[in-house]
Amino acid sequence: MPNTNIRDNIKQTLSTFMRQDCRLIAVSKTKPVSAIEEAYAAGIRDFGENKVQELTDKAVQLPEDIRWHMIGHLQRNKVKYIAPFVHLIQSVDSLRLLKQIDKEGKKIGRVISCLLQVHIAKEESKYGWDETELTDFLFGEEVREMKNIQVEGLMGMATNTEDQQTIRNEFRALAHLFERLKQEPLPDQVKMNELSMGMSGDYPIAQEEGSTMVRIGSAIFGARNYS
Repeated sequence: MPNTNIRDNIKQTLSTFMRQDCRLIAVSKTKPVSAIEEAYAAGIRDFGENKVQELTDKAVQLPEDIRWHMIGHLQRNKVKYIAPFVHLIQSVDSLRLLKQIDKEGKKIGRVISCLLQVHIAKEESKYGWDETELTDFLFGEEVREMKNIQVEGLMGMATNTEDQQTIRNEFRALAHLFERLKQEPLPDQVKMNELSMGMSGDYPIAQEEGSTMVRIGSAIFGARNYS
């Protein structure tokens, strides 16, 4: 269990990183502004939230150089609230959502960075593209018509299980897809720069399998506050 000192927790977490080029996204969902301020004072600039209302409320209270990541399921009718300032929408789980992001970006004259969330888990409750629809989209015509999105890579969430081999296999499959796509002639709107996989319970495995950013909450902030 992490202690109550957020700075120490961050230091401890970073000391376990196997890849120094892997970015830490501090998952601050359900946590108060004061906790984010502590992490900010310890040098963290990337924070992840999973609810639009909470993200927008916090953004206006905190420093402007924070890079906000949307990591939760995003409803299309709420994209407009985060479009002006969000750094990266990691949870783009459908073509319909990506089209909405492009539409909102066009309205405000902004190119919005995204990751495409791939369904790699055995749990049906998790969202995401399957490999076939993802590749069909990336090599189709629709993506070339989108001028206000920039796909920076892929994101995936492993099955919630104690079986580390299952987790490793899922991360490895996503990493292989990521590496294959890197070798392809992708459209200008698509880059394979980021592979976001791994959370507090499985980030060491994710890093071993090639993750470039990990989403860590409880190891930094302690247990989530659900009310």
